[in-house]
Amino acid sequence: MTQAWLNQRERGSILAIRLLVGVARLLGRRVARVVLAPVCLYFVLFSAESRSASRKYLSRVLRRPPTFREQFRHYYSFAAVALDRVFLLTGQIGLFSSSVHGEEHLAQVLARGQGCLLLGAHLGSFEILRAFGISNHISVGLLMYEDNARMVNSVVKAINPAAAENIISLGRFDSMLRVQERLQQHDWVGMLGDRALESEAQLKAPFLGEEASFSTAPFRLALMLKRPVILMLGLYRGGNRYELHFEKLFDPEGVDRANRDRAIADAVRAYAARLEHYCREAPFNWFNFYDFWSGPARAG
Repeated sequence: MTQAWLNQRERGSILAIRLLVGVARLLGRRVARVVLAPVCLYFVLFSAESRSASRKYLSRVLRRPPTFREQFRHYYSFAAVALDRVFLLTGQIGLFSSSVHGEEHLAQVLARGQGCLLLGAHLGSFEILRAFGISNHISVGLLMYEDNARMVNSVVKAINPAAAENIISLGRFDSMLRVQERLQQHDWVGMLGDRALESEAQLKAPFLGEEASFSTAPFRLALMLKRPVILMLGLYRGGNRYELHFEKLFDPEGVDRANRDRAIADAVRAYAARLEHYCREAPFNWFNFYDFWSGPARAG
């Protein structure tokens, strides 16, 4: 995977995001959702690069060329989830209806008296998962690349300054120490495993008809900290409805040094396979608007 996701700055600037926050707070969710429609239409019509990436992805997941309406729906789903984040960060979880699948996997981890690593993707909403944790009296931290963490921190602070304290920047001298401290406090630490830096070790795995590169870092971190990895996805189902899915993905217990590389490779393939499953279940929830399949993997 190349660093297209990092080199290609998000179209929405901090100013635009702050404007969205202001509109949401002033007008409320129902009216603000109406405002999203012309904005999404503009991007479908005039954002050639992201539109091309959307079309390529939708062609893979739908197994046919997408219609104009489907491309619009892809953008609208992204915008709707971004808007909902404003309300979730301000504690208005009562606005939403969510169903939970696989909660027993989290219960098993909690019963062992330890925190766990949650591995998600740019598929659906992370914020609905964080809100679920809060409603169950569990703190959720988010481990992010430092450049992205700065941008996200700026936005989150504008909405809920306290929530920004739960963002852990990768690449700092104390990053792993902060993760370990959170896990020792029985917290959850979430990360998104579908983007990586070129310097990171990556492996290829089948994904929507072609091999794509995925970082091995989440599973190496799990081995280092001796914590299980739970797949986490918050799928947007339209209106105010979300589905939360949790699956046990990787457990470092019993993995000896000689079998680490094989265990990591198996975990990467399992992660890619489950992402594909949920992409086909909720195709308009994929929010990587760049060519995800371009670029070589780095083994190791």
